Amino acid sequence: MAIPKTMKAAVLFGYGDLRVTQKPVPVLGEGEALLKVGSVAICGSDPAIIAKGWPGHPPLGEFIPGHEFTGTVVAVAPDVTEVKLGERVTVEPHKGCGRCVNCLRGLYTTCLNYGKPEKGHRHYGFSSNGAYAEYAACHVNTLHRLPEAISFEEGALLTTAGTVLYGYERVGGVRPGETVVVTGPGALGLISAQAAKTLGAGRVILTGTREDRLAVGRRMGADITLNARETNVRDAIMELTDGIGADLVVECTGQAGPAAEALDLVRKSGRISYNGIYHEPVTLQLNKIVQWNLLITGPKAEGMWNTERAIPLMVGGRLDLKPLITHRFRLDEINLAFETFTGRAGGAIKVIVNP
Repeated sequence: MAIPKTMKAAVLFGYGDLRVTQKPVPVLGEGEALLKVGSVAICGSDPAIIAKGWPGHPPLGEFIPGHEFTGTVVAVAPDVTEVKLGERVTVEPHKGCGRCVNCLRGLYTTCLNYGKPEKGHRHYGFSSNGAYAEYAACHVNTLHRLPEAISFEEGALLTTAGTVLYGYERVGGVRPGETVVVTGPGALGLISAQAAKTLGAGRVILTGTREDRLAVGRRMGADITLNARETNVRDAIMELTDGIGADLVVECTGQAGPAAEALDLVRKSGRISYNGIYHEPVTLQLNKIVQWNLLITGPKAEGMWNTERAIPLMVGGRLDLKPLITHRFRLDEINLAFETFTGRAGGAIKVIVNP
């Protein structure tokens, strides 16, 4: 296909000032492919990036956010043989430098050269330009082939699914028959609930404060939902577990209260995965962590190739993320898309932007 010289893109001109304008189509560097963007999903971190920026982001007036996306390969750098023109792909936001100790161990989401493009690091939509645009340049290390059975819109949710799976990998997996409590029925929590069932949980308990979200959770496989506005979550979970507590708690709210309460929901020698993004200090009972022999972990994004692992689960129907997609907008409507997402208008969960 003919590739134009300019493209439509949503550019951050100042904090809180996102405008759709014309920008040059990216020029490919070594190891990169040019994608015609298919769909981009708004992530919970995007409004904060637009409002406050991100450490080391591209200059204002040039910075294009957006990091959960899919597309079609329309051009490749001369050294690229890993993907072909016309292939449909989904993209990981993180591309490690490939040379630091963490990257060499496969821990590229915690690259020690974060924010240093001269070392090869990229974090699309954060410290590098992202995909709220018609075209995006991405390193082949971040690309995953997207089967025809997965739409571009569903594929844009694979980054979140990869984060969920990485969280379970970090905390030791889900053992068959375990009781798993997931706190927070946002996209991350809803996928966590469904993934827990897929991975063998005997019972999944989802907690939250919005009944419409909890209803989606039941649709996606949660066995029990608890509305924290109507019931004492700790007492209910203790009753459900004969006073012992959950084997595993997956905290997805990103809020201090539920994060601290997670220690009241878990059993002795249990596990807690903190998956939220916390913008304020959280007070935890450190002595309880020691005396109860608890394992506490946190996943940094979609690490250890878990985006790739999520793809066959989605193709096989074991991960069905379609119920999460509630709204769709064109790129020209991106500010309305963000208003819908942040205001949770019409029960918004995952809002998709299609260039």
